[in-house]
Amino acid sequence: MARPTDARAATKGATAEPPGRPRAVVVGGGIGGLTAALALRLRGWQVTVLERSRSLTTVGAGISLAPNALRALDVIGMGDEIRGLAAWQGDGGMRTPQGRWVSRTSASALAERFGGPLVVVHRAELVARLVARLPEDTVRTAAEARLADPGDLARPALVATADGGLEAELVVGADGIHSGVRQVLFPTHPGPVYSGFTTWRIVSPAPRQAFDAHETWGRGRIWGTQPLKDGRIYAYGAALAPAGQRAADDERQELLRRFGDWHHPIPALIAATDPAHVLRHDVHHIAEPLPAFHRGRTVLLGDAAHAMPPTLGQGGNQAVEDAIVLAHHAGPDAADLAAYSAARAPRTAAIARKAVQVARIDMMTSRAGIAVRNAALAALSKAGPTLLLRGFDGIADWRPPQPPYASVEAAPATRPAGPEPVTGAGT
Repeated sequence: MARPTDARAATKGATAEPPGRPRAVVVGGGIGGLTAALALRLRGWQVTVLERSRSLTTVGAGISLAPNALRALDVIGMGDEIRGLAAWQGDGGMRTPQGRWVSRTSASALAERFGGPLVVVHRAELVARLVARLPEDTVRTAAEARLADPGDLARPALVATADGGLEAELVVGADGIHSGVRQVLFPTHPGPVYSGFTTWRIVSPAPRQAFDAHETWGRGRIWGTQPLKDGRIYAYGAALAPAGQRAADDERQELLRRFGDWHHPIPALIAATDPAHVLRHDVHHIAEPLPAFHRGRTVLLGDAAHAMPPTLGQGGNQAVEDAIVLAHHAGPDAADLAAYSAARAPRTAAIARKAVQVARIDMMTSRAGIAVRNAALAALSKAGPTLLLRGFDGIADWRPPQPPYASVEAAPATRPAGPEPVTGAGT
């Protein structure tokens, strides 16, 4: 890879910007990076996205978008589009592996409390909709990139690629939990740590027998099942495991060993899944918060800045928030980026801490502790649906600091009618 001086020389004549349009380079083409690209472009930036993968939409599973993320998408005119694309989460709750309901949740109570629904969409569909809003030449796939110079008030930042260097008034590091941009900005930071558990994600045909959406908690294991709008089912499992452990045969068999004797529809969903389509990833999180989310003309967002366990379902949601707040604060002057750090670092650190705490509760192994946990959840559920929702106060009720850039009418807080239990054509 060329040194910064060499890469900077290679940009001559290749990165001239139209007058009045500052340039931004986004390293990473995930949900956070693409949302940032679109938001910045709507604010007048010339944007290039560099994604090292060859395709943006060939892998992935579901993602839950809470009211906070949907309001962030309203800012860039996409909230209603995603609400229409996604499955609106209905009533559900928490169950034991034998199928007993421990607590019940109310979709209407959630929408009323937080000003909108919780929806579930396939990641590939969300990515495709974001890409479709960008000019055709904005996103470059199979594009390895390295931050060569974070820049400062006197000079632009520089990203080195195989084709030379790209100078920019702003570089956005959206390159995930093992972010190379973060390592350049904060080389002494310890980086992510293993959270103690691994996860599996699948997308399966719906079984014949109806069921309600649920999350099921066992001893050191959990399972969640949510419908997608196209009739398929998004499901995920998590279990305590040594870092780096993998199944000796295939991951579908591993799921059957761990969850095959749990209640309907879990075994049927696993059995109906192609073994090649079972995704497994160890969970890491950033235990020591970064000192800031920016340095010079370079910022971090999403997992690169504040990776957290998925136990609150807020990792992707916080990346979307980051992108919208960044576009609100970012200007050609690098000094503006301090306001982004100040707005995002305390909030995401608090949510990450809470996600770690919830992970400990989810992954309990003590029978006595599990009995106390379940009894407390049951008591809260019986006392009323709003008590269980209090844990999302200050998270799902977040509102962006700016009005929409484009004309967009937010969807109503509740649907005309709730969804029916999920059924399908069978396995």
